[in-house]
Amino acid sequence: MQLKAFPCYPIRLEETFKGALYTHFNGYEHLPFQACRLEGKVALITGGASGIGEATARLFLCHGAKVIIADIQDNLGHSLCQNLNSSDNNISYVHCDVTNDNDVQNAVNAAVSRHGKLDILFSNAGTVGRVSPSITALDNADLKRVFEVNVFGAFYAAKHAAKVMIPEKRGSIVLTSSVASVTHAVSPHAYTASKHAVVGLMKNLCVELGNHGIRVNCVSPYAVATPLMTRGTRMKKEMVEKVYSEAGNLKGVVLKEEDLAEAALFLASDESKYVSGVNLVVDGGYSVTNVSVKEAVRKFPGKPKL
Repeated sequence: MQLKAFPCYPIRLEETFKGALYTHFNGYEHLPFQACRLEGKVALITGGASGIGEATARLFLCHGAKVIIADIQDNLGHSLCQNLNSSDNNISYVHCDVTNDNDVQNAVNAAVSRHGKLDILFSNAGTVGRVSPSITALDNADLKRVFEVNVFGAFYAAKHAAKVMIPEKRGSIVLTSSVASVTHAVSPHAYTASKHAVVGLMKNLCVELGNHGIRVNCVSPYAVATPLMTRGTRMKKEMVEKVYSEAGNLKGVVLKEEDLAEAALFLASDESKYVSGVNLVVDGGYSVTNVSVKEAVRKFPGKPKL
């Protein structure tokens, strides 16, 4: 089934209460017609064939953007574009290994050649690596691979996007980091270090590229049951959500890929036109809790109720 791009209709405020101005598109329900926040913009999403990247591609398309998905999952990427594409070819796929500088350059060039510009980069491709509880058991090859994907990939994407955006004096670059960049999140050492590096890169780029009207930010999710997460934990999606919701701070809410897509949408859109250098942590307050203190207190007689 082919779905057409979501139209943007100007409406008066009083019309929003008539009850007939909502629709369903690509899994997003009750989106008002006036809410196309990326109309006329071109977005490149690395790691866009699945997980958070896929959800973001769907939402960006819904909001009027022309989307280029860059990924190594060719079958998933082509299938997604086929399912979402309209006669206007507003979404397309390009093979891209983010550890390969030439592949990333080709992806940026594809966006420009197809649509004439690049307004938004969502550098989202990532990997977790092997779960190694001790630094003494760290595998050097795994460390190298994690940094090549998470850090080098972000460097390459930002570099080539900046080359296109600087002459235009505008643009938004969003890098995917992690809650592991701000607190202990029971993540592998290599992964945690790589996500700290991504935040550091974002801050440096914010300073340099701000002189050219380009905003640079990070979005840092708590645990989301993406295909990458389920493979890494060897748990089904439902179990991942159950375990990490229980461990999370904000109860009664399950963090979904679409929630991160909404965060990326805000940072990509003109609604955040003066927001730059921010690591937007989407974790329900997890990073401000101190679970270790709570668990320690519970071990002693006469413990307070925490």
